[in-house]
Amino acid sequence: MRGLLLAKARVRRNPFTETEPAVAAGILERLDSTDHEPWVAAFMEESDRHAEREEWLAAYGYARVARYPVPSSPPKRVAYDRSRELYLRAMAGAPPPLERVAIPGAGPAYLRRPPSAVALPIVACWGGIDSFKEERRTEAYLRDGWATLALDMPGTGESAEVDANAYWDAVFDWIGSRSDLDARRVAIVGNSTGGYWAAKLAHTHRERIAAAVDHGGPAHHAFTREWIALAERGEYPFEYADALARAFRFAPGAWADEAPRLSLLAQGVLDRPCAPLLLVNGEDDSVFPIADLHLVLSRGGPKWSRILPGGHMGNGDANGAIVAWLREWLI
Repeated sequence: MRGLLLAKARVRRNPFTETEPAVAAGILERLDSTDHEPWVAAFMEESDRHAEREEWLAAYGYARVARYPVPSSPPKRVAYDRSRELYLRAMAGAPPPLERVAIPGAGPAYLRRPPSAVALPIVACWGGIDSFKEERRTEAYLRDGWATLALDMPGTGESAEVDANAYWDAVFDWIGSRSDLDARRVAIVGNSTGGYWAAKLAHTHRERIAAAVDHGGPAHHAFTREWIALAERGEYPFEYADALARAFRFAPGAWADEAPRLSLLAQGVLDRPCAPLLLVNGEDDSVFPIADLHLVLSRGGPKWSRILPGGHMGNGDANGAIVAWLREWLI
């Protein structure tokens, strides 16, 4: 476990994207476990040190690690609240401005919209079980002149405690209510576990979506007991099953029993018509199997794919490939 975390810290991979590699590695080497109280205390101490200097992005980065993977205990919930505050301080004054908006029936989200006198295409994006709206980096979409809406996946972050179908209906209804956003040109991008919802929505809400991207999501094989046993020994460092159970609102410890009913194959979703859908992942993913990407490709109508070298989410310029593909549908 420590080796996995150190490897991530040294190359600034999730959740260490905004931390200094040597500093984060030093903290990890001093910790004896991932027990919540010492974990939170160690990373929040470093966060507070940066906050005293008004180094808001770094302060947020360490607070984010402190609440990782999910705010499932009082110390981690305090760290999560603090990380949101620090993130908003870090983003103050960023062009275009970040606006915290309230979506009825879904919860808070972050809207960014380049200056324009016309309604803009919009990319709605979200992460997975441990990466919330604060972790969405949308600059590549903004550079193309698109608005962006960073969301929490249902069951994570500040998302509303509602049925997932109601959640997504609320998001699309809100976009449609905005005269400054073009509801005919809505793209969705779901990362990691969030890719599950992107693939599902491409089928269930296809009339409201111009293009969808599933970047590293599960679909069917990932929900089997056999895969879950393998994944708990894979590249996800700790609390894999519990974090997934929490996101899908299952009881702690119930992931292996409950997960099979999430299968998009068993639900009959994959054989329905769908919006244009791009599937991206690493060929050696040990969090969610590459077999799920191949399964989604093999069902229903034609889709697009980009398989990258490496593990979960893949190595290489996935974001560049995603932006280039989205241009075909949003221009």
